[in-house]
Amino acid sequence: MILPGATLGLLGGGQLGRYFAAAARTAGYGVWVLDPDPQAPAAAFATRHLCAAYDDADALALLGTHCAAITTEFENAPASALAALADQYQLPVRPAAAAVAIAQDRIREKQFFRDCGLPVGPYGVIADAAGIPAALTQVAYPAIIKTARFGYDGKGQVRVAGPTEAQAVLAAQPDLMPCVIEQLLPLAQELSVVLGRGVNGSVQCFPVAQNHHRHGILDVSIAPAEIAESLAQQVCSWASRVANTLEYVGVLGVEFFVLTDGSLLLNEMAPRPHNSGHYTIDAGACSQFEQQLRLVCGFPPLDPAPAANAVMVNLLGDQWHAGTPDWASLLQHPRARLHLYGKREARPGRKMGHFTLVGPDRQSLLEEAEQLRRTLGMSASD
Repeated sequence: MILPGATLGLLGGGQLGRYFAAAARTAGYGVWVLDPDPQAPAAAFATRHLCAAYDDADALALLGTHCAAITTEFENAPASALAALADQYQLPVRPAAAAVAIAQDRIREKQFFRDCGLPVGPYGVIADAAGIPAALTQVAYPAIIKTARFGYDGKGQVRVAGPTEAQAVLAAQPDLMPCVIEQLLPLAQELSVVLGRGVNGSVQCFPVAQNHHRHGILDVSIAPAEIAESLAQQVCSWASRVANTLEYVGVLGVEFFVLTDGSLLLNEMAPRPHNSGHYTIDAGACSQFEQQLRLVCGFPPLDPAPAANAVMVNLLGDQWHAGTPDWASLLQHPRARLHLYGKREARPGRKMGHFTLVGPDRQSLLEEAEQLRRTLGMSASD
């Protein structure tokens, strides 16, 4: 077990890394962050910021010789860099490179879910132009084309009404390949769960969250989700199967679709803390970042315990188009907790922060969240 006073290495310096670094520093650990962005949000909380590419040999050597363990805050950190830190420096890397490599590639991820015996929606694989005709027959339409790697928050995704349009999109945007084409499904709900799995195989799930997206980006999370206990147990059971099959160590986010006929499907996984788990900072017995710290350091996961009702609303860069949002009005609300990520440039679609409302009555929280959205000039939630 890695005790306070040790230094931990973190690949990625975004807001998830910022929260991890804050949790680690609070508990007495040092944190070295590797991120090529000189203004990386996590750098403000790190004991050292290595401003270099994720595969920079000198930077990886510094992490390898000065850190007691390595983790990551986003799934697109090169799995090869994580593998090098584990192999060359004999460091615990949590999660392991093999798990991250699967989550980085939608094609591998979907096949992995199937290998776990878990259902996914109809899809076709397009490895290259030669595979387009066959793949387009694997789904009904409308459908969505998703690049296999480096797509997130709606990036690298295109909706298509039929195979003719799909062929035109792929001809015009060959950089989307390799990719998958997924059948759009009649959704009743989108759910997610964040879990922690320890080195001894013990698993603890946070309460399931119900999510609403807009333009492919998470807009609102409500936790605990208002679903039957049997469905919540199924979500946690399937997510635990994923983690156990991977022999995963760390915090893992798993997303699900509930169809209008009541069936449950896996969507995707994230080998890190998850945006929909931010409510745990304010509403849980422990946050997902405290959990991540414990697991990286070899301790068993904390029992998250039942959470208070919480509504989390993402704040995107769009809200800054007319200047700084009206934080004073938001902070006057007795249940509103504001989180800003320290990003200097507000761009449309960029996650700049979030606010969370916590309280005993779910419906009141939803109504208050809508009022605060209007105060900040945001459109109503879907």
